[in-house]
Amino acid sequence: MADKSQHAGMQHETSGVKISVIMPVYNAVAYISRSLPPLIEMLRNHEILEVIVVDDSSNDETPQLAVQLGAQVIPSGGRLGPGGARNCAAGVAVGDILWFVDADVIVARDAAHTLATGFTEPDVVAVFGAYDDQPPAHNFLSQYKNLVHHYYHNRSRREAATFWSGCGAVRKEAFLQVGGFDIELFTRPSIEDIELGYRMRDAGGRILLLPDLRGTHLKEWRLLNLLHTEIFCRAIPWSRLILTRTGLHNDLNVTPHERVRAGLAGLLMIVLISALLGIASWWIAVTTGTVVMIANRHLIAFFYRRKGLGFALRGALFHQLYYLYSSAAFVWCWIEIKVLRLHPRRVVA
Repeated sequence: MADKSQHAGMQHETSGVKISVIMPVYNAVAYISRSLPPLIEMLRNHEILEVIVVDDSSNDETPQLAVQLGAQVIPSGGRLGPGGARNCAAGVAVGDILWFVDADVIVARDAAHTLATGFTEPDVVAVFGAYDDQPPAHNFLSQYKNLVHHYYHNRSRREAATFWSGCGAVRKEAFLQVGGFDIELFTRPSIEDIELGYRMRDAGGRILLLPDLRGTHLKEWRLLNLLHTEIFCRAIPWSRLILTRTGLHNDLNVTPHERVRAGLAGLLMIVLISALLGIASWWIAVTTGTVVMIANRHLIAFFYRRKGLGFALRGALFHQLYYLYSSAAFVWCWIEIKVLRLHPRRVVA
């Protein structure tokens, strides 16, 4: 591989910034064979400065394959998780922009240029993008999860309150000033990127959501791993973070409108159970269901345009389940913090 100083001198003229790609990996042979080549091509075209793969103690051929593909590989020194692995690379990266890319994300061909445009304003400390709407896994849950992510990231405000490390970048100086990812608070993959975004904002920086910064998500979701990830790695720690430190923001999937939709999903469940028990009329259930569909009409229309009527109906129904378990997680966290008085430091991770 060429010397880093040579890369620095040949940085693509349209970027205006020196970009170091950081990819944490653990037993990711199946992913990096597809996700690394586009980044290595950007490296050869001098659009980015380096590609650092942090091997988090894989026991397969991941580090060897990464080297063969053209990446610089460094060990994490133990099972640190993706946040700790990214912190390791941040200390040795030579770029002034740290571009975090997950091993299961294939970035778009123009991603480096799109990313660089987000840093034209000096007070912008981080940018992040979105999954595209064409995931390769064709089962319902993979399509649903990916399309929901795409939908929210493409409809949300450009000025963001959080951060996403699946395909997101930060100024190295700002990242180091806030201490990087909090690996003491988050000992496993969770919402360490969201929490980092809050700290960077609190320090006075701006974070931009760039919907055109696209990546294809390779992950295949199944019911059990989706529910476990959504509830225990996202809904519960995010609720604890909101209740103990940040409060609710008008951002992505926690906007006031989303909270209303979550409330309607809970109401619909209560009405349906009441109708089944003969307590409430089925007309009330139908009316409530109609209100829920109207409230979710934009998401349903998006599903319909992408995947047809059948998928739109299934997606709308599953999204009500998402609202229910997310709301239940928030209520549980409110009880443990406000009623049980658990120490905030203990309940975030």
